[in-house]
Amino acid sequence: MKRKQFVRQLEKDGCVLVRHGANHDLYANPATGQKQPVPRHREIDNALAKHIRKYLGLD
Repeated sequence: MKRKQFVRQLEKDGCVLVRHGANHDLYANPATGQKQPVPRHREIDNALAKHIRKYLGLD
């Protein structure tokens, strides 16, 4: 999955960018209070994308 597409989905579902890092950006879900880093690669593996969404409470 393309990173831009994944980030758009996260933001659409209510997640917000907390901070930029060197290799990762930190996103948080205000509804659950969970934070999860999102890598800055062009492509994000589907299994990793699923894990991030599950940890943030979106699935």
